[in-house]
Amino acid sequence: MLKPVIAVLLLGLTLLSPSSWAAIGAAEAMNLSGMQRMLSQRIAKSYLMIGAEVRPDLAEQQLDQSIAKFESNYLALSDYAPTAEIRAALEDAGRTWQRYRELALSSPDRQTALTVLELSDQLLAQSEKVVQLLERHSGGQSARLVNRSGRQRMLSQRIAKLYLAMSWHLPIAGLQDAFNQAVEEFDLALQELQQAHQNTPAIAKGLEQAEAQWRFSRAGFKLSTDSRYVPTVIATTSETLLWQMNELTNQYEGVMLAGS
Repeated sequence: MLKPVIAVLLLGLTLLSPSSWAAIGAAEAMNLSGMQRMLSQRIAKSYLMIGAEVRPDLAEQQLDQSIAKFESNYLALSDYAPTAEIRAALEDAGRTWQRYRELALSSPDRQTALTVLELSDQLLAQSEKVVQLLERHSGGQSARLVNRSGRQRMLSQRIAKLYLAMSWHLPIAGLQDAFNQAVEEFDLALQELQQAHQNTPAIAKGLEQAEAQWRFSRAGFKLSTDSRYVPTVIATTSETLLWQMNELTNQYEGVMLAGS
């Protein structure tokens, strides 16, 4: 059903910012490590979209691109890793990634989906550890903003993943609570970013646009309280949020570079 990873590498990877194959610095390492968090959730979201037949053709393309991008980011971060602790954290994530990738490329079914979701959470936690170690190593408020904005990318995909799991009625305890927590986290982080004194006029405008899109997404979430799920709508709006937050993260990376 899905193309081998080797073939995927030939695709135009729409998630690419600067090339991950070149040597990277601290600011880009923060950005790419944050992107790994997002990709851990995006891969599971795409898997669920295929299984639940929510725009499956688009989901297959997103899945292929996300797997290839995770691979290239991992190689770049492994080459960059400035401390033994960061290298060890990356190796832990790499071991989980091998199993997760194999399952994500299998034909989706409801039973395997439970393991895919479990591994997506495990890889998220391990990727989060790498981000935190890199932020601590880099220091500075600008590194925190790259981290915070990059985490919003992840939350856009985590929210969509959990919503799709609920709409597919997967038997997982605490799905609604996890979904509500992710929504609250996105809200709070968006407010924090809007108050950052490092915001340029372009960043302030981008945050205003993201807030408008977020309000639209929240309207769709309310339907799920009446068991009226709209997974296609949520998959689409979360995608827009992802690209808005991706652009903002790139701009915060620029602020970090300017201050270094």
